[in-house]
Amino acid sequence: MAKLNFGGLVQGALGNAVEVNAEELSNEYSKYLFEGEVIQNGFKLIRDVIIFTDIRIIFVDKQGASGKKTSIKSIYLSHIIDVEMETAGSGLDDSEITVTYLENVNRIGHNEIFGAQKFEFGKKMDITPLYRILGTLALKNRNEINGK
Repeated sequence: MAKLNFGGLVQGALGNAVEVNAEELSNEYSKYLFEGEVIQNGFKLIRDVIIFTDIRIIFVDKQGASGKKTSIKSIYLSHIIDVEMETAGSGLDDSEITVTYLENVNRIGHNEIFGAQKFEFGKKMDITPLYRILGTLALKNRNEINGK
């Protein structure tokens, strides 16, 4: 998989999230990485963390009062097949990007099992660059799946 440069694009889009450097993320979360996987960027939202690697997007959800219970969820970049964007209006609503991805392993047409993950952003954030990166990736994945 080609290395994606989420860098400052995601940083600007995540509103209340705080960027965490890759070394710090590696120190704390390397036990969850696959062999050869490299952390590119990550963000912390209070106790939860979103990590972008060269293979997947990892969601670390620390649960319970102590935060010792941890849930790890991954979206493989190669399985992202659609991206939707909704910009904020003039009211209280925020901007959103929804990523649709294949949950089945083989990425085979006609037997798809879909999942979706919504990212919410502050209304002042320009989410268009992140939408374009994920949309380009989705198009590439669709072309590979459909043999184009």
